[in-house]
Amino acid sequence: MAKTALVADSGTENKPNPLVHHTTNSYERARSFLSDVRNEMRKVVTPSRKEVQATTTVVLVTVFVFSFYFWIVDGIFSNGVKLLLSKLAGQ
Repeated sequence: MAKTALVADSGTENKPNPLVHHTTNSYERARSFLSDVRNEMRKVVTPSRKEVQATTTVVLVTVFVFSFYFWIVDGIFSNGVKLLLSKLAGQ
């Protein structure tokens, strides 16, 4: 507490230049960021050809299954709306 009072009372203290502090802080943050990127890139593992083929097969099968499902659902809704509109129009 005494140190705080001394620092607060002394008006001759050298204040750091805000521009220098901002520039230094930006440099340190960029350096830290690039260091983190480098560390994370060391953890990256390239998948084998077999893994790529397996995941590609799963994606293609899933796309076809969902497209078939949505085709069926679209047909049901389309026919339902046509039937509803024809009933409302009195035809």
